[in-house]
Amino acid sequence: MKKHIAVIGAGKWGQALHFALSQKQEAYITSRTARDIPHFVDLTTALNCEYLVIAIPAQQIKGWLQEHFEFKGQKILVASKGIEASSGQFLNEIYAQFVPEENIGFISGPTFATEVKQGLPTALVINTTNEALYHEFAPFFPQFIKTYFSEDVVGAEIAGAYKNVLAIASGICDGLHLGNNARASLIARGLVEMHRFGAFFGAKEETFIGLSGAGDLFLTASSTMSRNYRVGLGLASCKPLNEILEELGEVAEGVKTSEAVVELSKKHDIYTPIANEVKLILEGKCPTKSLRDFLNN
Repeated sequence: MKKHIAVIGAGKWGQALHFALSQKQEAYITSRTARDIPHFVDLTTALNCEYLVIAIPAQQIKGWLQEHFEFKGQKILVASKGIEASSGQFLNEIYAQFVPEENIGFISGPTFATEVKQGLPTALVINTTNEALYHEFAPFFPQFIKTYFSEDVVGAEIAGAYKNVLAIASGICDGLHLGNNARASLIARGLVEMHRFGAFFGAKEETFIGLSGAGDLFLTASSTMSRNYRVGLGLASCKPLNEILEELGEVAEGVKTSEAVVELSKKHDIYTPIANEVKLILEGKCPTKSLRDFLNN
């Protein structure tokens, strides 16, 4: 097995990670279709690397693992954020069927792909129950990305997924021209809601007030660089969802994640009013009616 690192998934985030990792060593990248990217390789070559960073959309991960992945002792960082809508499984639960716990970690934190690719400074968290794995991966990252270690895999998974749902809500808020006060109130209450949801599954409070929670949420819920925020803007102008997603041309993880969050909250009786309204708006509810219902809830 080659002692190299490879990124699997060549969307914007995958390419940004490949750029970052290439600053200090040779890094490969692969995807379903060939791309004109330096060090692009076929999937077999990538999977033969000792270190992998997987940046495949959350809803596609289980199918990809079943069809293409063979565990050969690789050490893996997961760069996807979401909850599988069809099963309600967190990504760490899916990967557990294919990779030993000590061989896997999950990236979280405020990292817009465009800014990473520009070499602008940021920080991310490598979440793993195996601290030795963190120390193996951390040196791969360039100086402009400061890395931190956390053992709270569940908390990072939930924060990374839930913030996309809240970013849609924030986009709706701004699309309705409700003002800065409303957006700040929404994001703050969203953070409380996200923590409430995570606490049920055993996540740690500090995860939600740190980079993985508040850091990523503040970023994603306040910028048109966020795909999920742009989905919210489109919904506020009453565009059909399929038209919004077609114009977006990229995966907005919050759309499917909202389904999973609401189903899990119903199953476990967790109070998630913002996520509930986001799901209803995605299904066609009028955003202004949703606002009235939310304020009266």
